[in-house]
Amino acid sequence: MDLQNIKNIIFDLGGVIINIDYQKSLHELLNYSRTGTAMEFTQKAQSKLFDLYETGQSTCQEFRDSLRQEYDLQATDEEIDAAWNAMLLDIPKERIDLLQELGKNYRLFLLSNTNAIHLKKFNEIVAHSFTIPNLDSLFEQSYYSHLVGKRKPDAAIFEQILAENNLKKEETLFIDDSIQHIESARNIGLHTLHLQPPLTINSFFKNALQ
Repeated sequence: MDLQNIKNIIFDLGGVIINIDYQKSLHELLNYSRTGTAMEFTQKAQSKLFDLYETGQSTCQEFRDSLRQEYDLQATDEEIDAAWNAMLLDIPKERIDLLQELGKNYRLFLLSNTNAIHLKKFNEIVAHSFTIPNLDSLFEQSYYSHLVGKRKPDAAIFEQILAENNLKKEETLFIDDSIQHIESARNIGLHTLHLQPPLTINSFFKNALQ
């Protein structure tokens, strides 16, 4: 990919910056289910209770209580939080280093479909592993779905980022590991990179910037 005309980069978080394994959380939560009901939460689709939480329409307590009710969970708030956070693995140091370097030459933004429980955990991982204060310090602006009330793949969240920061579509690259998000960004005119294993942001930029 030719980055010659790119001035702005919008990064997804899970699967791009932080390693993630959805099945770990589903497995941990299932251990608390008295009926063994499978949970509808994957990279491509999820049930409404997750959508409500990710767009800030339900609180952390309402989310926990909805999980208990819909999947018949017998678990404390702390147990649910720990199970929900189990999908969050690690952030390789080389990715933090890369973002710090890219920030010298590009305007960097973060766009994540996430929630309050996960955001707290993200920042705990950063605080325990790196010398930066939090994730937001790596970006000019961060957009978390539960705080802005919009989530990918809705075109509105991309348009909001472009408008608020005076970004030109033809100068902006969006990087995500979910194809439905990539297709939405591409449809409104952004340059896109669908990050699929074994490709990482480090290997991509190493090759693209040579």
